[in-house]
Amino acid sequence: MCHNLGSVVTNAGYSDWATISVSADIKYIWYRLSRRESDFKIEYSFNGIDFSQMRICHLNKADKTISFGVYVCSPENSSFKAVFSDMNITECLWSAHDGQQPDSSLL
Repeated sequence: MCHNLGSVVTNAGYSDWATISVSADIKYIWYRLSRRESDFKIEYSFNGIDFSQMRICHLNKADKTISFGVYVCSPENSSFKAVFSDMNITECLWSAHDGQQPDSSLL
């Protein structure tokens, strides 16, 4: 059995979802949100060490403080316990693309 792990980004009055399927056996998930100016990267991990990209997005008005949060829900008549813990704010861990040149055909 699988569940969906999703992220929602609301930008300029529109919201969009990105989802991945996750085995129902997974009991712990780590998230990482990284920011480079107005660009954001959301990642997940099942062990807290190896992270995989969920999405990259740009926010039109992210020149100052932004709001974000975590949320858990079930679309069916079920119950479960969700605990969020150990939130840390650190330096950005999203590495820049060293030496990558722009595509000249797009200029």
